[in-house]
Amino acid sequence: MRKLGLFLWAILLLPLLAAGCDPSDKAPSGEKRPAKELIVGLMPDTDSVPFIIAREKGFFEAEGVKVRLMPFKSAMERDAALQSGHLDGAVSDLLAVAFAKAGSFDVAITSGTDGSYRLVAGKEEPAERVQDLAGREVAISRNTIIDYVTDQILSWAQMAPDSVKKVAIPQIPARLEMLQKGKLAAATLPEPMASVAVHNGCRFLTGSDELGINPGVMVFTRTTATERKDELKALYRAYNRAVAYLKQAKREEYIGLVVEKAGFPEAAREALKLPAYHMAALPSEKDVVETMAWLKEKKLVSQSYAYQDLVFGDCLP
Repeated sequence: MRKLGLFLWAILLLPLLAAGCDPSDKAPSGEKRPAKELIVGLMPDTDSVPFIIAREKGFFEAEGVKVRLMPFKSAMERDAALQSGHLDGAVSDLLAVAFAKAGSFDVAITSGTDGSYRLVAGKEEPAERVQDLAGREVAISRNTIIDYVTDQILSWAQMAPDSVKKVAIPQIPARLEMLQKGKLAAATLPEPMASVAVHNGCRFLTGSDELGINPGVMVFTRTTATERKDELKALYRAYNRAVAYLKQAKREEYIGLVVEKAGFPEAAREALKLPAYHMAALPSEKDVVETMAWLKEKKLVSQSYAYQDLVFGDCLP
């Protein structure tokens, strides 16, 4: 049933892919895809920024690899695109990888990412601590990295997962908008959306950085990871050049470009604070083990995958 469900989602959501893609990145209808092109899905979060910088600064071209970036607004749309063959890889997370594996769609984690996920209370919400949200509505995207981080936060606060009323809002911009309009007590958001919310009067409570967890990863299909290693190594060399650029460049040099190309809200020009990006590296085994334990506890997967089942270490330069 899980395999059938994943297949049906991929079919039903294909019409949404066009809405999730930047028209400048789409091939004309009927055009044959170039043999050496890597198509990578991005989410509206800070994990995606080094890829955008690598494209805009010409680092992919300089490393001899052709990369097309396709933005998505929700994990569901991104995963449907990956499983239907529209993407070679994507900025993703450990949960999505486990679900794909359980659905017999073989993917490989090729690196970790540097995203942050934060629990933010609405500006009219009196909550000062996580514990103050007991019985209140908290917006998430169900069975995703956002759901996982929310449960980890609740556990850290010594609260049960059902101690808050989780409201499923898959699309990140819609979640941010509802929080800012006072329709929710709180929401778990990726950066920079969390910082935008705080900039607009909402209140930061805690997040993945404070808890020392990082379930964000870069994933490619197993075929791409095994058969196109040289291209992926070139992609990661360009990624590392982008990280080096972000470490030394002044904020005003890149902020306008990042906000425009990543599709961030205009408020991100002032609110966005990029994480301390690291050169491409594999995710920690601790994050994999803890995420798999959560999935098993929630009975979202029937088996727990080991680190070596998911992580493919031959694509980094």
